[in-house]
Amino acid sequence: MRMRKKKNGAARMEACTEWLLKTPEDLWALKDRAPFYLEIGCGKGGFITATAKANPDRFYIAVELVSDALVTALERAKAEDIPNLRFVNLNAKELGEWFAPGEIAEIYLNFSDPWPKKGHAKRRLTHRDFLAVYKPLLTEGGKICQKTDNVGLFDFSLEEFAEAGWRLEAVTRDLHDSEWAEGNIMTEYEKNFSEQGSPIHRLEAYPD
Repeated sequence: MRMRKKKNGAARMEACTEWLLKTPEDLWALKDRAPFYLEIGCGKGGFITATAKANPDRFYIAVELVSDALVTALERAKAEDIPNLRFVNLNAKELGEWFAPGEIAEIYLNFSDPWPKKGHAKRRLTHRDFLAVYKPLLTEGGKICQKTDNVGLFDFSLEEFAEAGWRLEAVTRDLHDSEWAEGNIMTEYEKNFSEQGSPIHRLEAYPD
């Protein structure tokens, strides 16, 4: 479902400029805070704001392509005055233009668009082309954490990680009834899907 256009979105985003990175140079000015913890596709920002608040010793970057979703996330971070969080309006394909090799400790892929049509497979954030973008940016021991309700996307991801030579751990098809449920911070989508009885799939991937 397409997100409704935000009224005065550009002005509202500008009012949150302290939390918005507009150019790679803005991020480079924060290099002393690396390694970074990165969410790709943060939506309205529920997960990343809660995670940043729970881990004040870490620095978080949230990437969102849809500017109308980003407005809500920015306003949430500003309202809660979260100092260790910044946002970028960016396509994940361009991450290499912003981050240096070995600069990201964790990448979160939460309820990414499944792009269910076969012809759209390359748009999925766990397609091997995206994995090739992420791999050099991760620190030694860095990882991707993925959560989704979509069985097709999860199965696709398992295959792509395996084909690309990534090591998988903490794989479950029912996160909330698993050993990894404790400490799990839910996204807005996750709460909705869970209330509807949909199991949440989760994995961790390491680029060995």
